Amino acid sequence: MRGTTALPGTPCVTPKAGQPPVHRLEVRLPDDVPFAVGTFDGIGPMSRADFPHRHTFYEIVHVTRGTGVHVVDLDRWEIRPPHIGLIRPGQVHHWENARDLDGSVVLFTPEFLVDHPGDEEFLRRIGERPWLRLDPAAHTRTARLIAELAEEYGHGDPGFASVLRSLLHVLLVRTARLGGPAEAVAPSGRHAAVTDAFARLITRVGRDGGAEGVGLRSVRECAERLGVSPGYLTEAVRAAVGRTPGSMLREARTQEAQRLLARTDLSVRQVAARAGFDDPAYFCRFFRRETGMSPGDFRKHHDGHHDKHHDCRAPSIEEGPGRA
Repeated sequence: MRGTTALPGTPCVTPKAGQPPVHRLEVRLPDDVPFAVGTFDGIGPMSRADFPHRHTFYEIVHVTRGTGVHVVDLDRWEIRPPHIGLIRPGQVHHWENARDLDGSVVLFTPEFLVDHPGDEEFLRRIGERPWLRLDPAAHTRTARLIAELAEEYGHGDPGFASVLRSLLHVLLVRTARLGGPAEAVAPSGRHAAVTDAFARLITRVGRDGGAEGVGLRSVRECAERLGVSPGYLTEAVRAAVGRTPGSMLREARTQEAQRLLARTDLSVRQVAARAGFDDPAYFCRFFRRETGMSPGDFRKHHDGHHDKHHDCRAPSIEEGPGRA
């Protein structure tokens, strides 16, 4: 699993200077499934961490009690339970002024989705609206599914890994539906598989906290890593998500720069290097073109309490989470 998991008690790798620490998924045995589920208390103190950090794995949180704010990258989501939220590998997040936080946490690496590769499309769809307030019916269904996951995980009976993957698939499909209209079946086949591999590649986080994927400078280099031609990679990504791999790579590099500018004290030159740019001047031109702001202005705008606040309301097809 290329360093995405660790045995319980394994210390975190010291991050590069200025980088947020990165946490790997703790598994019970070296050959255990890269999955965990439990309450906030059961998962441990890191489930409520109040300092910026990132993961090598996906995290789904079902918040049933508490107050405060959940900060993910540049967004601040107010806690008004019940919620369901998603943190993707590589995102920087923490809980701020959280009080009486309770609920359940589901953790899994991208490799865990081997039986349902189309689930990565549902995860992308959820990621477009990653913090949803649940109405009573959705809250009950979500709690019941997560309880089944916890029971299956706790017993570890023969075949439990395939049952966990099936239950997780249902949870992802139903959560994706909350964010708006969704197809009953996610894209499948080789195009979808190549697109999923490409998305994992450009967002990959290294053990030292750096975003390794943004160091890839071109679509050609990405294609070589994936063992396909640049033309086929472009065809596959367009067919699966309606975008070009170049636009997704630019977005990944921009998002990494934004995270570092907003959440660290690294200099602009250091941020440029961490985001895969050798020339700080070119980075500044690139960043202004992609965001409409210079790196310095962006940092001032997002310094301290200038982040966006989100007031989450019950999900509906017509209306997304409100903003305060």
